Amino acid sequence: MRARYLSLLILASLYLAAQALAQKEQRQPLTETQIEQIREAGIDPDERVRLYTKFLQEHVDSIKGLTPRIHSGARVKRLDGELQDLTALMDELGANLDQYGDRKADLRKSLKGLTEANKQWLDVLNALPSESGFEISRKEAIDSEKDLADQAGQMLKEQTDYFNLHKDEKGQDRAEPKPQ
Repeated sequence: MRARYLSLLILASLYLAAQALAQKEQRQPLTETQIEQIREAGIDPDERVRLYTKFLQEHVDSIKGLTPRIHSGARVKRLDGELQDLTALMDELGANLDQYGDRKADLRKSLKGLTEANKQWLDVLNALPSESGFEISRKEAIDSEKDLADQAGQMLKEQTDYFNLHKDEKGQDRAEPKPQ
């Protein structure tokens, strides 16, 4: 009886330890507050892009702050995590841009801020020293940043052209595109 109780206790402990490890491994690039802010801005595409840009900038600032620190395992692990979070957020923003572009939401203001920030973000990522502990995450972040910069730049150009032709739709959240 006692052995059975001890076995169940050990199994339960192992299960809880595995669950805690799984939760620890699963990264969340945004805080609960940031998630709520994005959720609330969901009805305002321009504000949503501004928020993503702000949160991406916070991750870039963290990376920039970690760069000159003394090389250690903790620093490498933290940089790797920040780079993974940055990549995930850039990919998520890219998916949002696809959705908003399809519905012709006027994002020119936030896209201008995003394209300006992209240049600085790429500089920070390129200045990051190459280290084995986060080199793969660094390369993925650079690739995602370049993709996002290309997407935002192209979308800004397309929107500028579109809204020059359709001045009556300027500043809208959603519209059925008119033939050009």
